[in-house]
Amino acid sequence: MAAPVSNLEWFPIILPAPPRLTIALMILHPLASPIALALCFFQDDATLPPVGAGGGELMEMVRNSGPVAFAVLIILLAASICSWAIMISKWRRFGRARRQSQGFLRAFRKSGRLSEIAAIAGSFKPSPLVSVFNEINDEYQRQSGGRGTPRNPAALERAAQTASSEALTAMETRMTWLATIANGATFVGLFGTVMGIIDAFHGLGTAGAATLRAVAPGISEALITTAAGLFVAIPALVGYNQLTAQLRDFAARMDDFGRELLNAIENAALLAPQAPPAPPPPPEDPAQPRRRTF
Repeated sequence: MAAPVSNLEWFPIILPAPPRLTIALMILHPLASPIALALCFFQDDATLPPVGAGGGELMEMVRNSGPVAFAVLIILLAASICSWAIMISKWRRFGRARRQSQGFLRAFRKSGRLSEIAAIAGSFKPSPLVSVFNEINDEYQRQSGGRGTPRNPAALERAAQTASSEALTAMETRMTWLATIANGATFVGLFGTVMGIIDAFHGLGTAGAATLRAVAPGISEALITTAAGLFVAIPALVGYNQLTAQLRDFAARMDDFGRELLNAIENAALLAPQAPPAPPPPPEDPAQPRRRTF
């Protein structure tokens, strides 16, 4: 029977060569720490084979994974593809909208008439500012025919807020999916980790000798699914935060443009020449009989 070895003597045995399986297990997830500690107390081999870190060993572990771990990896792969597709499409759309908004603002500030701006607004359609302009201009045309002071400025402000809200809602499509992937991928990886730990404990209890060889498949599944969950969640979280910041910037720009357009309409109405007042009606001749009108 082998003589017992102290915990300090176990430490270099369990960590034979980088990457160390036990240290990685303890760092990647707190639930894996009991496994590492159990290995420290139940290990009875003098040496352990180093764990390979190359792509071939990783692919071999993936191929040897159980059905639960393999299903978790498939789900995480689909979530990763979906998140990257959403982020790339949003970045392209937001970049195009930003460029079109800058061009539309330059055209708006150079022109002095709403009719000229309305004629060229269609060429800047990806910009959310175009929808704000069209909504305010339509309301202004309904109120005063595009001339003079608007009869109801509050209605113009409500039209600007409605257009901004609708444009922002259209730009926020599929953002909830990105947030769900960013928050849920870690839990999917945690599920694979838990199942791997269950397999590890099962192998530890049924093996004739309590060694790492008995629990290595379950630990591998736990490590792979945890790493895959982090690999999917971290980019999705960063992308969601960046896209959310851009959406806030678009919302602020639409509000500023709506106020600028309302000010331009009011200033143009004040500077426009006022029509002369209508002459008063001629006085009635008392000799003429007064007719009753209906």
